[in-house]
Amino acid sequence: MEYTYVRHDRDLQDLCQQLASDEYIYFDTEFISEDVYLPDLCLIQVASRSGLSVIDPKGMLDLTPFWDLITSEHVTVVAHAAREEFLFCFRATGKWPTRLFDTQVAAGLIGMEFPVSLGNLITRLMGERLPKGETRTNWRGRPLSKQQIEYALNDVIFLDSIYQQLVAEIEKLGRTEWMVAEMNRFQQAWEDYSTRPGWRSVSGIGNLNRRSLAIVRELWTWRDHHARSQNVPPRRVLRDDLVVELSKRKSSNISQIKALRGMNRRDLDPYIQDLADCVRTALELPDDQCPVNQRGNANSQYTVLGQFLTAALGSICREARIAPSLACTVQDVRDLVAYHLDGSGEVPPLAKGWRAEVIGQTIEDLLDGSLVVRIGDPRADEPLAFQRLPDPAE
Repeated sequence: MEYTYVRHDRDLQDLCQQLASDEYIYFDTEFISEDVYLPDLCLIQVASRSGLSVIDPKGMLDLTPFWDLITSEHVTVVAHAAREEFLFCFRATGKWPTRLFDTQVAAGLIGMEFPVSLGNLITRLMGERLPKGETRTNWRGRPLSKQQIEYALNDVIFLDSIYQQLVAEIEKLGRTEWMVAEMNRFQQAWEDYSTRPGWRSVSGIGNLNRRSLAIVRELWTWRDHHARSQNVPPRRVLRDDLVVELSKRKSSNISQIKALRGMNRRDLDPYIQDLADCVRTALELPDDQCPVNQRGNANSQYTVLGQFLTAALGSICREARIAPSLACTVQDVRDLVAYHLDGSGEVPPLAKGWRAEVIGQTIEDLLDGSLVVRIGDPRADEPLAFQRLPDPAE
């Protein structure tokens, strides 16, 4: 396997000038995230008509020329499950790749499972199997071995062929505009994830009242500052379940905080007073300064209808050759039910774009009673059948 190993700024600039004449760039990254605040970028693998390249971030000062190339208007960037690749680029430049094609998303748009791993996608489309010998390798170690580099490059050498097959199928199904819309949607979601208040991502806060949410926000802010300064994962500083439990107890009493199971760690002792101060600050906030829970509509009627309609969702999506998990979530179905019955709030995802065409209209017809679902052949791969009722006015 022939490749260029890029480890200095001047070499990266030369590579980017060479890649600038290529219409397509296929890339992937290797990173480590389990012991740091933000993922540690360790390697960038690139394939193009110019050949294969490995960019070593540990050996250079400035990756800006590469990220500027990735966000330029004339190049189509192809990657698989590109969330982290996008975030590396966005954090460095504040810009999106203009023409990003995510092969994982594209696979879901033609009816394959979502999310699908790169290895499974390569096997399905190419009949090849990726080696797994370096799955747990330490990408920070230097020098990297030939086996490590070739293992990393295997993640990009098939992307051209995969891209060509996926594009051909998407065009055959008339879904090119869908793919463009999905890339915009995913990149916007990734940007929102990167910039929104992180405390909203604490697990287990869905049923908390406003005062408890205020405590969560204060504790998260303290935890985030501490984790960033120490360059460690925030949950290693204080687990989510402990944050939620402290918010439920609403006590700034140090002895009561220390009595909570899980708070008796020796490394937490120096910070017990800080945690008590966080709780106290939140308890003293005026009511109108406490955050509101942003969970979906909890109406029990909508929940029951959502559960029923979700059961039929798989049949709808498979008939349309769309991965159900790409099309929508259970909450999306509930939001459509609420919007259809009440007509209030923002237009939900299932009432816009291709999702309205493929899924939303069918669900609305079921809610109106003009379409019914029944068991067709119970032994068939798709046992549910849809039947349109005659219009009483005709």
